[in-house]
Amino acid sequence: MHTFEVWAPLVSRVALKLKDAALPMRGPDEKGWWRLRVDGAGPGTEYGFQVDEETAVYPDPRSLWQPHGVHGLSRVYDQTAFDWTDAGFQLRPLSSGIIYELHVGTFTPEGTLDSAIARLDHLVNLGITHVELMPVAAFDGVHGWGYDGVALFAVHEPCGGPDALKRFVDAAHAKGMAVLLDVVYNHFGPSGNYTGKFGLYTIDSHHTPWGGAVNLEGPWSHEVRRFFCDNALMWMRDFHVDGLRLDAVHAYVDRSAIHFLEQLATETRALEAALGRRKVLIAESDSNDPRIVTAREAGGFGLDAQWSDDFHHALFSVLNRGPLEGYYIDFGRMSHLAKALEQTFVYDGIFSKHRKRVHGKAPRNLPQDRFLGYIQNHDQVGNRAVGERLQENAGFERAMVAAAIVLTSPFVPMIFQGEEWAASSPFQYFADHQDPALAKAVSEGRKREFEAFGWDPDSIPDPEKRETFLRSKLKWDEACQGDHARMQAWYRELIRLRRSTPSLSNGEPGNTRVTFDEKERWLMVRRGEIRTLCNLGDRGYAFPVPGGSIVLISSQPGAAVRDSAIELGPDTLAVIKCPET
Repeated sequence: MHTFEVWAPLVSRVALKLKDAALPMRGPDEKGWWRLRVDGAGPGTEYGFQVDEETAVYPDPRSLWQPHGVHGLSRVYDQTAFDWTDAGFQLRPLSSGIIYELHVGTFTPEGTLDSAIARLDHLVNLGITHVELMPVAAFDGVHGWGYDGVALFAVHEPCGGPDALKRFVDAAHAKGMAVLLDVVYNHFGPSGNYTGKFGLYTIDSHHTPWGGAVNLEGPWSHEVRRFFCDNALMWMRDFHVDGLRLDAVHAYVDRSAIHFLEQLATETRALEAALGRRKVLIAESDSNDPRIVTAREAGGFGLDAQWSDDFHHALFSVLNRGPLEGYYIDFGRMSHLAKALEQTFVYDGIFSKHRKRVHGKAPRNLPQDRFLGYIQNHDQVGNRAVGERLQENAGFERAMVAAAIVLTSPFVPMIFQGEEWAASSPFQYFADHQDPALAKAVSEGRKREFEAFGWDPDSIPDPEKRETFLRSKLKWDEACQGDHARMQAWYRELIRLRRSTPSLSNGEPGNTRVTFDEKERWLMVRRGEIRTLCNLGDRGYAFPVPGGSIVLISSQPGAAVRDSAIELGPDTLAVIKCPET
């Protein structure tokens, strides 16, 4: 026996399609729901819905399993059948975390969640505490980044389906690592989204760069909000995911008295209490708005953390050897990096040349460990014209410097897959849209986008070609060879240092002080007794340090304190410990 239900407040008829039968459903009730209980139906039953007088059969907007893809029939899935073994797992505080972002399809040659399990020991040995999966909600085609999800309650079948995600989470927990999941609640993908057949999930009054805006404040928005909150709670409750990364929350348009983010944070805290397990919510936001990570009691939305793009942009801009374009024109000075390290937001109510307006607000007394710091992620690599890694832009030595600045920063460090060994494989934008017209539009749009920046259109990888996807897969056999092994050893030492040094886990505001020289291009970051010394200039520089200081780690051999100074050559970094005063 199974009760089928679907929210469809504005249609006059809904029929449940089971094999050759079309069974009329009862509804709508006052909230717009249709229901039908069917004896003999249970896990494994395939079904769909017909609406009004249409003969087409549509998948369930809340389908838990789409084994035939997003255009096919839905399948009943039993959330209670999996045999979990993680009862003793406890989530490490985010403030002491090291996050590793990965894309299931390119992380291993097989590109599945089960194959990723075999690589978890690598992450454990590296010192990772939290694994962040790029979106796994079902989307059109076989491979893609995942941000075009349309069946948001179903795990993409080529990744392994719902049971595979549970196996991955259970295995990660067995090794002491948390799992975070990237979710997209600001738009639906362009192909396979049938929610509009059932209700007002999107609205025409607002738009996002990726499609229609989600209806968070208009008529019937209470059930749309319920759809997304229920989705979030499902991942954390039924799949044991430890937290969510919310994609591009600046694209939400919600002027309700209770903002969607506040509602989600409130319901997440209630779930924590019911489960007796901590959960975290991390936002991606372009708004530089401190309310996102300010406690609800203080008038904020109550999320735990957010990505810090200002820190990335400031760091990348001083490392990059080429011209600065796009949003990077707002950065490029050592003073920008110093401000990001000390005050989190560079643009905190000042004029932005790129945006042509005043942008942001100062986070003031917010702890800096409510922000994630990184030099690479899927956007900052994949949204480049050819998806090249940092060492291709800045050089190997500067990539080592960048890693150390990230991992000794006041922010929660995040690493992107393969970064730890300076992977030679790029991470390019790829998709697999089944509609030829849509696929052509995506390919041509990508070329036009970068042609405007002076790129030869023929040099831009075609996102719809399978070789673009295959080219982006990690090459695990290179990780222990040559400079790749050197970089991996560097990351392991940096992570060990961070996790064993209390001063580096102190995210309280005011704990980080930076001095720098714009002309000579050196920087010194002081965090308690730890100092990170960085020389990006063209010649050596002797940093004065207190007597008795010791070198903990250096990107080049031979760095030592002599006569109360340490000299570093160009593109070199050292971390030292100073005597307590």
